[in-house]
Amino acid sequence: MANVAHVDYYEVLSVSKDCDEQELKTAYRKLAMRYHPDRNPDNPEAEERFKQASEAYQVLSDPQKRAAYDRYGVAGVNGGTGAGGFPGGVDLGDIFGDFFGEMFNVAGGRSGRASRAQRGRDIRYDLTIEFEEAVFGKETTVSIKRMDVCAECRGSGAAHGKSASTCQQCGGRGQVRFQQGFFSIARTCPICSGTGQVVIEPCRTCHGEARVEREHTVHVKIPAGVEDGTRIRYQGEGDAGRYGGNAGDLYVVLAVKPHAYFERDGHDLHFAVIISFPQAALGAEIAIQTLEGETTLKIPEGTQSGKEFRLRGKGVPYLNERGRGDLIVQAVVETPKKLTKAQREVIQQLGATLGVENRVASRGLLDKMKDLFN
Repeated sequence: MANVAHVDYYEVLSVSKDCDEQELKTAYRKLAMRYHPDRNPDNPEAEERFKQASEAYQVLSDPQKRAAYDRYGVAGVNGGTGAGGFPGGVDLGDIFGDFFGEMFNVAGGRSGRASRAQRGRDIRYDLTIEFEEAVFGKETTVSIKRMDVCAECRGSGAAHGKSASTCQQCGGRGQVRFQQGFFSIARTCPICSGTGQVVIEPCRTCHGEARVEREHTVHVKIPAGVEDGTRIRYQGEGDAGRYGGNAGDLYVVLAVKPHAYFERDGHDLHFAVIISFPQAALGAEIAIQTLEGETTLKIPEGTQSGKEFRLRGKGVPYLNERGRGDLIVQAVVETPKKLTKAQREVIQQLGATLGVENRVASRGLLDKMKDLFN
């Protein structure tokens, strides 16, 4: 063995005699990173400290060797160092996988033990709302089914008074290794699914799942100005995590019903109003409906079919901002299909005074009429 025979292995790693495996490993990694030969070229003292720390970890990380060392000291420890001064029992892939990842800032560094905590699943809830509710907002409640931490076993998955056991397949690491050519490859343990532990006696309530399904009522606040397909996130309202993992999120996805008269274009609303030929020719003041109630629209004399009128600030509020879009009203002049004898005579007299002149419509007017009728 190295020159550590006359020193205390616990003192070498600066740990207490009752330290656990994680404390032991953390202490060793710190020393290994500090005194590694690649970081301390041509430094015999650093090299010796590195060998001492490696030998101390090789003994204390092995439960049987540690027990023998605690009882008989160095004399009770069997084994030695491998080639190059590294202890044969140390899992270099396990220790230095993280070490080299940190040292050279490269991907591939991993924890020697898989984290048992698992984040909960996100939940989607589809909510259909009215057109007006999307414009002005709404508060409501929804009922969802989600997984909650089992109250019986408090999320352990084990029966009352019992606890999970270390997985024998992976030794609690959550990963199993196999050799492929010159490479050692790690995969998630198929027995414990990467948690490192297995439940021998499962909880009767959750059957070892650590969670149970329950129905919850969630208060949903829909802000003014949302659109069809808007997603509202409620953090932590999804399924509970397993073994201390964070809960997932709830996503409320909105579906907005179409309106019978109004059509939305961004933050603007479009609405068509039918007026008579006399109103278009002579002008008029007409009552129209907005989403907030009735208002008056002034039709100027000589209004043509397809003419648009813009009512500022009568559209959709900007989401989470001040201001609103506009309401755009398009006038459609209606031609009567059936006339009385008296009405026909009046229109004929009007036509005689106006004269008849057929003209070719401009391209812009044709496009407007096409959009109008569509």
